[in-house]
Amino acid sequence: MGTFIPPINEKNPEDLQEVAMYPSEAGRLSSSIDENAVHKSEFSAGDSLYARMQRFAGRFGVEERGIERVPSDERTDSGLSKIGTMWLSANMVVSTFAVGAISVTIFGLGFVDAALTLLFINLLGILPVCFFSTFGPRFGLRQMVLSRFYFGYYGVKVAAALNVVICLGWSSVNVIVGAQLFHAINSNMPGWAGILLISVLTMVICIFGYKVVHVYERWSWIPCFVIFLIVIGEFAHSGNFDSLLPLKTGTSEAGAVLSYSASVFGFAAGWCVYAADYTVYQPVSSPRMSVFLWTFGGLFFPLVFCELLGAAIATATVTNLDFQSAYEESGIGGLFATVLVPPLGRFGEFCVVILALSITANNCPNIYSVSLSLQVLAHKTQRVPRFLWTFIGTCIYVAISVPGYDHFASWLENFMLIIGYWLAIYEGVALSEHFVFKRGFSGYRPEDYTNPKALPPGFAATAAVGFGVMGAALGMAQVWYTGPIARLAGTESGVDIGFELAFGFTVISYVIMRTLEKSYFHR
Repeated sequence: MGTFIPPINEKNPEDLQEVAMYPSEAGRLSSSIDENAVHKSEFSAGDSLYARMQRFAGRFGVEERGIERVPSDERTDSGLSKIGTMWLSANMVVSTFAVGAISVTIFGLGFVDAALTLLFINLLGILPVCFFSTFGPRFGLRQMVLSRFYFGYYGVKVAAALNVVICLGWSSVNVIVGAQLFHAINSNMPGWAGILLISVLTMVICIFGYKVVHVYERWSWIPCFVIFLIVIGEFAHSGNFDSLLPLKTGTSEAGAVLSYSASVFGFAAGWCVYAADYTVYQPVSSPRMSVFLWTFGGLFFPLVFCELLGAAIATATVTNLDFQSAYEESGIGGLFATVLVPPLGRFGEFCVVILALSITANNCPNIYSVSLSLQVLAHKTQRVPRFLWTFIGTCIYVAISVPGYDHFASWLENFMLIIGYWLAIYEGVALSEHFVFKRGFSGYRPEDYTNPKALPPGFAATAAVGFGVMGAALGMAQVWYTGPIARLAGTESGVDIGFELAFGFTVISYVIMRTLEKSYFHR
């Protein structure tokens, strides 16, 4: 696969590394306004294997662009509402419901304290996602490529590798939830079958790329929202909602709330590491505040709505044996089946199937972005067309999901907590660089995204990541490890404040070391 890119003009040896990022040498001939942007026609130019594969894929409407900068004349995806519906569909799904449900089933909270946690932590978690979404129209760069301006040309490879883990991990968590729903209404359907069905549907959509993902996400939230309303009506009619679960006090309550907050933060903020991926085709003239607000609305409403519903229904597992046994046997799918199937019969089963298929909407952003993160890792990985990485990524997370099916609860809890640590570190570096050193959007030169010598060296960012990991280790409270600061809460299992400490350690260390780095390297 190392021969996809046609030969480079050797008259400009200083440009070898830069030109190697493009599928053709013509990528350097963009206008000065869009310097280093690559036009669509250039991906299929020439007779290399790469060009032939791109031409073949282009016949079927497959997006050929990968991480190359989008020129301004191709940023024509008008209609800001697409941004809102993108995130609305991605979060109006069962996976979001599951995050709310574990507040009771794993962390032992009642509905009131869970609801307050969900409202405030979701607000905190989505703000960086909304902010980074505004970079797409302005610069035409994907989120991980944009991250080169924070972590450096080489340091960003670490961030990209971690982003690959995030995308594949979330995809695995999501398809397990969907498979549980299938199993809840048909006990003869093995977990692997449900996992494979949802994964293939997601892959087909993501192979076609940005436009098809947006078209699908524009409408897929509607049936899910209707079914969730039916769930609310049936559950309320059943009388199993217990809003009066004891509101605990003291260190045990503080520990549960803080630990659950880390999970909620990890889910809400998880989109920030690929936020700009879904706005790069928006016009340069798109108002930043409008992009921010559409993203905010598309995230906040489904997150809070679905998670509150999950917490409400999970309260029944404390007082109702039917709900408790259903959850123990089929997880989240068991809860839905208990609410819908007895009163609605076959229609209830149909609703559960639709909810299972809705997982596709949540997985599309993950699998689309995993291909872009893989291209950031190296020149050779960029030479593999995006749609091939989509297929490879799907195969990987299916292989992870099948053995993880029987351990979903612990899988979800531990994964979300760990993701929260990394997201806090990423945001600590990116936001510090943007506000303290670049001092806003005017401090960027987007045409330098392929030039290592014009980007930060990355030493400060790499060291800050190390300090952030240290902060996370001091404050984490996992089944397999509890940090010394986490133990100070006085509870047996500790209090997880890993993402708070990770962010604080990262910001402080980065500001100090980046100041020294910039004074020495002058970039």
